[in-house]
Amino acid sequence: MTKSVPLPMPTVPGRAAETDGEPRTPYEQYVYAYPHQKAYRLLEDGPLLSELWSKERLDALSLYVHVPFCEMRCGFCNLFTRTGAPEEVTGAFLGTLERQARVTREALDAKGEPVRFTLAAFGGGTPTYLTADELTRLCDISEKVMGADLKAASWSVETSPATATADRIAVLAERGATRVSIGVQSFIDEEARAAVRPQKREEVEASLGRLKEAAFPVLNIDLIYGIDGQTERTFKVSLDAALAWEPEEVYLYPLYVRPLTGLSSRHAKTLEEWNDQRLRLYRYGRDYLLSSGYEQTSMRVFRRVGTAAVDDTDGSSISEYNQQAGMVGLGVGARSFTTGLHYTTDYAVAVPEVRRIIDDYIATPTERFRRAQWAFRMDEGERRRMYVLQHLLESTGLRPDAYQEVFATRFEDDFGPQLAALLERRWLRERGGALALTLEGMAWADAVGPMFFSDRVHENMRAYQDR
Repeated sequence: MTKSVPLPMPTVPGRAAETDGEPRTPYEQYVYAYPHQKAYRLLEDGPLLSELWSKERLDALSLYVHVPFCEMRCGFCNLFTRTGAPEEVTGAFLGTLERQARVTREALDAKGEPVRFTLAAFGGGTPTYLTADELTRLCDISEKVMGADLKAASWSVETSPATATADRIAVLAERGATRVSIGVQSFIDEEARAAVRPQKREEVEASLGRLKEAAFPVLNIDLIYGIDGQTERTFKVSLDAALAWEPEEVYLYPLYVRPLTGLSSRHAKTLEEWNDQRLRLYRYGRDYLLSSGYEQTSMRVFRRVGTAAVDDTDGSSISEYNQQAGMVGLGVGARSFTTGLHYTTDYAVAVPEVRRIIDDYIATPTERFRRAQWAFRMDEGERRRMYVLQHLLESTGLRPDAYQEVFATRFEDDFGPQLAALLERRWLRERGGALALTLEGMAWADAVGPMFFSDRVHENMRAYQDR
């Protein structure tokens, strides 16, 4: 049994960052990786990848491949993705991805140590927008060029009802995918249309049937709450429909309406009304899943107790906040994480800009892939913030003793104002030697995260021009 320790009392030293005001809403922004891509800036002469990776451990890397294509663009989507790309574009994209993979692998090999990938993920966009033959080629690039053993790694792939076809699923199953996540959002056709996601429930159920038949170790179903007209009664319809498939994971996402998305000019609710709806539906969905044999591991993630999603200790289900140094990204829009630098490619949301950036990526000379381009430099202070977000936003919480062992400073000294604010709101409690968000704190996790952003990140994000 873990020994309980007293909750540390906050202090306010000079170096502790000020919180960015009172949270105005539970839904500030998604907090997946710190810092947000909007904080990155183009480097004039970025460092060579071989220099960056020469300072990293290479025996437990993660591979992330971003496929920036979808069959349709949902009204809430602000991801980097293009709809309706023809095969000449997807084929050219894969050709460029292979060129990028070759120089990236050369950079890793330059250190002269064995390279091993323990985690892999294909995201986007929708990776299964690619045809079965293209998916096979993508797997070949990952394995034969990058050297990732997909059957040995914990490997996650995102899909959609329209693209989860039998031939594509067969490729993923044969190549060893351990987790497949399908974006359903709602099982009610009218709600799907309200979110500008035209789909039929029959199509959704058919795709889920094919995924269950393939028997992936972990099936995840994404649902969204906060859609116009959605109530607890209609949300229960989607929850029951999802649970009927006995998924190992269910993700509950709050609906966000962001600039340049399909819903940005159509959402009529006031912020107060919308927050009330989302919080009510979140609490309803959370309680319903907890009473149905699931446990909550973060604001969005619910995992069925006793399944591979919970018991697999080597990470078949990649954590929502998994951001350790050692992430190697491939593809336009993919991020890579090293200890001192996070880097990516250009990024946009508006359709013309996304298409331009994908075209530019395809035309990129191979030599340019040898250097980091868009990037954010990580100093010790930023690494502290990233560590806090990785742990505090998960149900296991943050252990102050582990924080002190890593950074040789005390969490309560480094983040006294934030700690005081969370304790005052009763969003934080001590549990088994860790500081963990309470149920209400978890409900406000998307507002808790930005409280720990640095001034530099806040300023960069404010200065970013949406495009």
